[in-house]
Amino acid sequence: MIQLHHLNHSRSQRIIWMLEELELNYEITAHQRDTDTGLAPASLKKVHPLGKAPVLIDDDLKLAESGAIIDYLAQSYGPQLLPDKNSTAWWDYVYWLHYAEGSLMPPLVMRLVFDKVKDAPMPFFVRPLINKIVAGVDKAFLHQQIHTQLNFVADHLSCNEWLVGDGFGAADIQMSFPLEAAMHRAEMADSYPRLKAYVTRLQARPAYLRALEKGGSYLYGPKAAM
Repeated sequence: MIQLHHLNHSRSQRIIWMLEELELNYEITAHQRDTDTGLAPASLKKVHPLGKAPVLIDDDLKLAESGAIIDYLAQSYGPQLLPDKNSTAWWDYVYWLHYAEGSLMPPLVMRLVFDKVKDAPMPFFVRPLINKIVAGVDKAFLHQQIHTQLNFVADHLSCNEWLVGDGFGAADIQMSFPLEAAMHRAEMADSYPRLKAYVTRLQARPAYLRALEKGGSYLYGPKAAM
């Protein structure tokens, strides 16, 4: 049976969703973030040297990285979620699979880190300097990068209901996490109604809702994000 090592409030939620879409039999080993630091627990380092989730185990195969896991599950168990390998749509699928973590997620993570730095405890006389640095980086780099990426995805979805081809597929699952993270911010959701509507469609899928029940509390779930 497939085993998934899952970390709460993390990318591994979309792997539970993928497993539910494919109606596979699987077991979840749940790991909880440290309540003080928000980091993954040491228990995950016993599963994978990097101590991160998700990690999928299927017989003798142990696989990390969301994109690799989604691709493996789709090619092994869910060809209905993939385009024809002999079509140009196949390379569209490959593109979005890598784009999610390679281009869209990094500036979102950077903004999250800077938000944590800005809100971290520090001497009062240091805070104005830190806030100035954070604001400067956001104005000079992050704001533009994030909106360039979100505009790109929104433009693609202006003439496509789903990311690849005519139907929902594995690429939509892979892209869900960074878009949920972005739409979790009210100002971004208001600025990108098309992306908000797309995320709402994803979150309404029965398999997504079953995955929420099995994965536990999820920061970017429908009630939190919308």
